[in-house]
Amino acid sequence: MESGRQTKSAAASRFGQHGFTLIELMITLAVFAVLLAIMVPSYSDMTLGSKLRSQANDLVAGTLLARSEAIKRNSAVRMCVSDDGENCIAGGWEQGWVVFHDADDDGALDAGESVLLQHQAAPSGFKITGTVASVRFQGTGVGATQATLTACRATPGVGAQERVVNITATGRASVTKTNTSTCS
Repeated sequence: MESGRQTKSAAASRFGQHGFTLIELMITLAVFAVLLAIMVPSYSDMTLGSKLRSQANDLVAGTLLARSEAIKRNSAVRMCVSDDGENCIAGGWEQGWVVFHDADDDGALDAGESVLLQHQAAPSGFKITGTVASVRFQGTGVGATQATLTACRATPGVGAQERVVNITATGRASVTKTNTSTCS
């Protein structure tokens, strides 16, 4: 008879319900919460880096266009801060910018001068500061203006990274990544 009981008991444990205990479920949720807490800041830094890289690459593309157009036209071409695509203004590059053929080389976008590229304002919360409000390229392609432009996140909190675009006196542009967190 005992062998019959053992058989029933073995069959019940073999075909019985299986699942998680409350303790196992709590441990799983705790591990998930820790992993989530680790991943969220990394994801935020990754998306910030992507947005900054995009802004810096747009600035470099603008300088390359301005330089090549200056060579092609054998005339001055400028890239300047512009919030409306029609006037060069003072202020931060985050307002937007234009590349135009500066036929009379006066530093202003006059009637009859063609706009070669108009770039919209940077996304809200991002800032692009610069040492100059305008970059000029001579007809030989040489940059008449050395400049440093820095793209960073100012709000909702200063980001941990920046992208710095350096434009040399020869007209070459390069991007470097910094972690100074001093967006102002």
